[in-house]
Amino acid sequence: MKLSIVLSTQTAQFNAVAFKGDFEVNVARIAGWGYDGVELAIRDPRLVDGAALLDTLARYGLVAPAIGTGQAWGEEGLSFTDPDPAVRERAIQRIVDHVPFAAQADALIIIGLLRGLVKPGVDHEQAMAWLVEALQRTSEAAAPHGVRLCLEPINRYETTLINTVAQGLDLIERVGADNFGLLADTFHMNIEEPHIEESLRRAGNRIFHVHVADSNRWYPGAGHVDFAGVVRTLHEIGYDGWLSAEIMPEPDPDTAAQRTIAHLRRICECTN
Repeated sequence: MKLSIVLSTQTAQFNAVAFKGDFEVNVARIAGWGYDGVELAIRDPRLVDGAALLDTLARYGLVAPAIGTGQAWGEEGLSFTDPDPAVRERAIQRIVDHVPFAAQADALIIIGLLRGLVKPGVDHEQAMAWLVEALQRTSEAAAPHGVRLCLEPINRYETTLINTVAQGLDLIERVGADNFGLLADTFHMNIEEPHIEESLRRAGNRIFHVHVADSNRWYPGAGHVDFAGVVRTLHEIGYDGWLSAEIMPEPDPDTAAQRTIAHLRRICECTN
């Protein structure tokens, strides 16, 4: 399987991003450790030069398999389920704005915390209706460009909307778009799923992307997640996408990145 790690293109408060700062310096280090690509965390695509980013990646033999959008939630408070319709519209437009660069990069667009949560005074089903509408509109905007969207089930301590794979699969049915699927994240699955491998099998070909982090959100191998079982199951269901490390920069970014790829390469080689 192809391996990537999250790299932020802009300053961000989100802690589970190992690499921020000078883009080319970080790209060079990531390529030197043997990664195949970098997942780009982009708050606002209008504030970056997409062509220049891809040129830099190409010089180091890397690609961008996915675009993370969560910084728009963390830095600006945008979400699909905000009670303010103007905020919801800005969140939808932000995803639409990502589509041209995603098409250019042949990258997925990730919907993480941008989906929002159930805010006080809002009924859960109303929030779900807003979420479904937003995902239908953004999927429809992305489809003509061959761009896929994937929503990440996130644990209950971070959001009150779509915590489990089962809930994600129900959401896929409600959205009804072929280019909309799930991102499976081992950190969140360790909290929410009774059995990670069984949930992966249940999701099957609706898994578009995979985030890897151990039970403590450190690098794979630093906790108790059975990554050999995860990789084996992904092979069994025919997943041929990316394993992308979204990890805490602990004990430091370089060590975390190097231990991630060493652990996952060893497992992937044994599984093949």
